[in-house]
Amino acid sequence: MTDIVISVRDLTKRFGDFTAVDRISFDVLRGEIFGFLGANGAGKTTAMRMLCGLSYPTSGSGTVAGYDVMREGEKIKHHIGYMSQRFSLYNDLTVWENMRLFAGIYGLTKRETEERAAELLDRLNFSSERNTLVGSLPLGWKQKLSFAIATIHRPEVVFLDEPTGGVDPVTRRQFWEMIYEAAEAGTTIFVTTHYMDEAEYCSRVSIMVDGQVRALDTPARLKQQFSAESMDEVFRTLARGAQRGE
Repeated sequence: MTDIVISVRDLTKRFGDFTAVDRISFDVLRGEIFGFLGANGAGKTTAMRMLCGLSYPTSGSGTVAGYDVMREGEKIKHHIGYMSQRFSLYNDLTVWENMRLFAGIYGLTKRETEERAAELLDRLNFSSERNTLVGSLPLGWKQKLSFAIATIHRPEVVFLDEPTGGVDPVTRRQFWEMIYEAAEAGTTIFVTTHYMDEAEYCSRVSIMVDGQVRALDTPARLKQQFSAESMDEVFRTLARGAQRGE
């Protein structure tokens, strides 16, 4: 079994005369926390949509969890987890009802749903909140629950689209502890973030500018390459040359 979970070569997406994603290439390994950074308009959201099977490339090639991004978008959707800053949980359903709903969408059987839900509730210390309406939960709890649901079907890769926006530093730290735990268990984490301190937590980081990947390496090597003290400084150095506006 290959250790490469995501692989793209010259992946491109055009909208008419506009090239949103311009021939990007990279591999992401099993259990890696891969930071995918870029300013607004850089093309990272369009790129992530292609990797999640939500949009087909104009040209290039790639695979996610073994499925072709050109031809197997629907299969990709069922073999990945996804969580965004705009939590997809239903506030008018209970914790358990949300778990059951998404487990069904991911194709789990009733028995698998019961087993996985019980396991996740226990791990999160949420068992007493099983019948609590999600809308009444604190933001940090919703965030943890959303991540747990994104992994309820044990996907090979989880895409996190700015998952920690709007939460306090303590909750962000706790959330990253969940990310590390998932990665150590072999789940690949593909994460976008606007918090440059979070980029420091990633195994490797890619930075997109004007639709292209302009830098890709470990945080330590990127800081060394750009003679920078922090990832924020690296990011600002690259973003300064961007031609696209927000």
